[in-house]
Amino acid sequence: MSDEGAPVIGAYARDARDGRLGEVMGRAGGRVQLRPLGGGRVWDVPPECLGEAAPADVLRERVRVLNRDARRRVELG
Repeated sequence: MSDEGAPVIGAYARDARDGRLGEVMGRAGGRVQLRPLGGGRVWDVPPECLGEAAPADVLRERVRVLNRDARRRVELG
């Protein structure tokens, strides 16, 4: 977390509203912008709705994304 209590760019955070994990991309209009770990659209989260992402949860999500991408490559192959 930065001096202001907001997560730093590149850190992982959890959106407490729905449990999604994301990578912090920046801030806009007082909200923190998160992007899904596998890429995709950025979404805005009010700072009070941010939670810490446990390392095990981040690892689990990254493995899920890698497995999804591998299955897609096999299907296209």
